Amino acid sequence: MYQHDSHSALYRSPLGPVAAGSSVTLRIRADEARAVLLRVWDGEEDFYDMFQVEEGLWETKADILSHPGLAWYDFIIQPQEGHAIRYGAPDDGLGGEGDLYQHGLHSYQLTVYDPKYRTPEWMHGASIYQIFPDRFRKAPTESVDRRTNRRMHKEWEEDFFPNKQGENGSMDFWGGTLNGIREKLPYIHSLGVTVIYLNPVFESHCNHRYDTADYTRVDPLLGTNEELEALFREAEALGMRVILDGVFSHTGSDSLYFNAAGNYPTVGAAQSVESPYYPWYTFEHWPDKYRCWWGVTSMPELRKDNRDYQHFMFNQESGIVPRWLKAGAAGWRLDVADELTMDFLRKLRRSAKRVSRNALVLGEVWEDASNKVAYDEMRCYCCGDTLDSVMNYPLRTAILDFITGESDAYDFVRLVEHQREVYPAPFRYALMNLVGSHDRARALNVLVGREGKDLSKADQAKLRLTPDEYALAVKRYKLCVDLLCALPGCPTIYYGDEAGLIGPPDPYNRKPFPWGHEDQELQKYVSARLSHHRESEVLQRGWCEISAPDADTVRIERFLEGDTDALGQRTHARGREVFTIRR
Repeated sequence: MYQHDSHSALYRSPLGPVAAGSSVTLRIRADEARAVLLRVWDGEEDFYDMFQVEEGLWETKADILSHPGLAWYDFIIQPQEGHAIRYGAPDDGLGGEGDLYQHGLHSYQLTVYDPKYRTPEWMHGASIYQIFPDRFRKAPTESVDRRTNRRMHKEWEEDFFPNKQGENGSMDFWGGTLNGIREKLPYIHSLGVTVIYLNPVFESHCNHRYDTADYTRVDPLLGTNEELEALFREAEALGMRVILDGVFSHTGSDSLYFNAAGNYPTVGAAQSVESPYYPWYTFEHWPDKYRCWWGVTSMPELRKDNRDYQHFMFNQESGIVPRWLKAGAAGWRLDVADELTMDFLRKLRRSAKRVSRNALVLGEVWEDASNKVAYDEMRCYCCGDTLDSVMNYPLRTAILDFITGESDAYDFVRLVEHQREVYPAPFRYALMNLVGSHDRARALNVLVGREGKDLSKADQAKLRLTPDEYALAVKRYKLCVDLLCALPGCPTIYYGDEAGLIGPPDPYNRKPFPWGHEDQELQKYVSARLSHHRESEVLQRGWCEISAPDADTVRIERFLEGDTDALGQRTHARGREVFTIRR
């Protein structure tokens, strides 16, 4: 018998990531072996002799890394007879019980993090509400929009304007404002929310505002800089924080910096090679051929290695990152974080933390954030030098697949255990755990197989759920909320999901909030769950044990006992909560 299970304390101690400079005790059961070697690779290859601590159980203690990074290990077993054999991790990359390999070996991962790694305490187990500003609430603003090509809806409940095949409706505006959000802060607070995440608010051409035109100015359709700062203050007065969307990988072509349309008084990169902004971009043929985000010419890509651009972003006097933190923002959610260089992320983190060690730096990373390969580079975002945490899209997939029957409870538990194995506690307990977002079809649609992503835009616009489909979707969404609130990290609600909004992919997943037509029973359910989460130290910082009693059931036990919580912080709280979630 040969067995090593990286999810079990019998075989790996301590479980999960380790602080740099510490050691790990590893064991393997190899009943018929006469010798076993532990092989460790961390840029160089090392071997450790293993010794029998009981019949068939081999052990060694390994000093892994003296600095943050990733290490990998597997075992070389010499049987009583024959050639040496190799034992490594399962090939799905999720750890746990491994297997013997003849070739193509998969090694186990060890995440090694900075022992000084800290993430904002207020983010540990926060309850988050994501708002797409144009569609949340309309209220008067003091600002005036000078642009003339935006298509403005007269009525809040209007349908989308008819769009050509393939258009994403980026010029349709409903006129939601920051003052509208301020009006509804009591409602947001009543849901049990502690953190508001705003999609981009800075001046832009399109309604999604990921084509930034001016990082220093709120989009006039949304309001003024002063109104944004008032939002920060009023949210804080209710015990809530606001985090902003940082779109630092690219700007808009119609911007202060690129100025392709000539709408700004500055000399932009598209207007002159002498422009101070010209070195911020990469031109293959000036002025009409340049690197842009995913081939979208309205979003020219920024050179993250350019010193002037870095100074513009990070200098402590007027840099964009510290500027808005000083104005009252609690942190940044970084758009396409894996398209920013590691050097850029490190400097961004340092800039933010100089303002406050409690400033949040959270990234959009869709895959495993402990070992993401981007631009031919293996990146670990959870070692303590770049991000505080990420949007947890792998968990989103696992939740939706489990609830809809695409996978079983055993698969779900494996994913959660894997994240415990590779994410340090400060990172894991600040994860933005979500099932809905502005980048995907509404959760209610996905939960009943009515995502509509293969339909034309015209057919997507007509997509509706039948009463039976809607009832099933709501039933399943409640189970999703139960899982989000039971697991370590931050349960996140996309605006309107709690009110029953439906919609296929962009732009129909961004409909106006249905004020006066909400599903009030669903609102009450979400509010009860999030409000309990907001009051429960056990759910915010407690230890977590998860299991699958059968293929259809997940059991989650959260508890606080002893003198420290799951983040190693002193606590006097005690308690235990058990969730049995059956699909």
